[in-house]
Amino acid sequence: MAEEWTPSSWRSKPIAQDVKYADKDHLSRVANQIKHLPPLVTPAEIERLRHHLTRVEAGQGLILHAGDCAESFEACTHRNITNKIGLILSFSLVLLWGARVPIVRIGRIAGQYAKPRSSGTEVINGKTVTSFRGDNVNGISPDDREPDPERMLSAYFYSTTTLNYVRALLTSDFASLNHPRTWSLKHVRSPSLRAEFESISNALSDALAFTQTVGAIGGVDEGAYVKGGGRGVLGEVDFYSSHEGLMLDYEEAMTRFLPIPAGTPSYTSAPQPLPTKTYYNTSAHFLWIGDRTRQVTNAHVEYFRGIRNPIGIKVGPSMKDDELARLLDIVNPDKEHGKVTLITRYGAGKVEAHLPGHIAAVRACGHPVIWVCDPMHGNTHTSSTGYKTRHFSSIITEVTSTLEVHAKENSRLGGVSLEFTGELNEQGFSVTECLGGSMQLGEEELELRYQSYCDPRLNFEQALDLAFLLSDRYKQARENSSKVHATTDVLLQELGKTANGTN
Repeated sequence: MAEEWTPSSWRSKPIAQDVKYADKDHLSRVANQIKHLPPLVTPAEIERLRHHLTRVEAGQGLILHAGDCAESFEACTHRNITNKIGLILSFSLVLLWGARVPIVRIGRIAGQYAKPRSSGTEVINGKTVTSFRGDNVNGISPDDREPDPERMLSAYFYSTTTLNYVRALLTSDFASLNHPRTWSLKHVRSPSLRAEFESISNALSDALAFTQTVGAIGGVDEGAYVKGGGRGVLGEVDFYSSHEGLMLDYEEAMTRFLPIPAGTPSYTSAPQPLPTKTYYNTSAHFLWIGDRTRQVTNAHVEYFRGIRNPIGIKVGPSMKDDELARLLDIVNPDKEHGKVTLITRYGAGKVEAHLPGHIAAVRACGHPVIWVCDPMHGNTHTSSTGYKTRHFSSIITEVTSTLEVHAKENSRLGGVSLEFTGELNEQGFSVTECLGGSMQLGEEELELRYQSYCDPRLNFEQALDLAFLLSDRYKQARENSSKVHATTDVLLQELGKTANGTN
């Protein structure tokens, strides 16, 4: 029998990656203030994402989880947010074109401020200081490392501002599939990349024009439980926010006991009635447990087991097969569909050694999951010039190996989790943080525009390189099977439309 859960029951458990605040009373006052601020997301939106994830789990979609390793307050600008959303939309369009299934877009945005660290302190210029834990904890300057609860409140308002502007973009022509060229390729140097994207854009415009000509403009047919989170115009897209649920004081403050939207299914194999209200984390649509905080008896797992949001769990090479099964039993005891996404992050040379056992363990315990590949975090190294970096070839190797193992194990890779950015400097150039790609970025170029506070990110051009490679892989798999979908039908499915539906 599981212990009773409350938003604060995690406090009775051991906690990893805890932040040591000098003034606990100050922390309590800030947390109490956040508890009375409005939610950032709604139950209807969370349930709509849950619905989309059940389709991915059933093989009818793919997840694109992407954005910064860690957001910064100073990067909360019109230009940066626009470029980031534009890159996510561009990547998803390329992936959609090759895979011919709906893409569920989940951004690492509007709350991804905290970062775990391997050590609580670091040495800078011969002085030992508290490690930088992200803008919602302390400052990047060595003189500003004392954890400050007020930064948690600032994170709420920066998240609110970011999400508000993202919503505005998504309901404007910027996010319309009728106008993909507005997502900007001006700074992409590769003529072949530009040509490929233009080709897809032109084909998409033709397909949309055809559906409008024949009158295939239906309404949203997602069930009553997603009303209020739907789209009413063909050509618009859905987008969801996410972050690592690392700062449990903040997550507890943003956890609200709210009504479940009418008509919401239970998502269990044997349908059962739902309570009228439940606990939602209203700071984001989707949250995940990191590889450093997934201990089954600790605080983070205790917190995550009680929220209704769909959740992710990072799975690295240190995860034992039986540990994974036990973890799933704790966070999803009723084996609900669309609840858990497993995000594997092994390293390019370790996939074959660990993924087959993890797939077998999940299959044996009967838990429904979505498998997603994170090819970033297991492939970080320090360059000869002293920069933390990743090589594009290692990222591709891990994705390719993961696809091959899933195929061999009669499993399915349901998406990718990436760290990339559309961020540009004042001269309009992309960041230089990861090596390789079609631009053949070398170690001597890393210092030119290395801007990350945390881990290195793919830039716009490298991200599109990966998008086209993934798209080609899914296209080959699709063409090798007998299930080839018509372009018009896929576009309608992508937007949650039916020819005879109603809003």
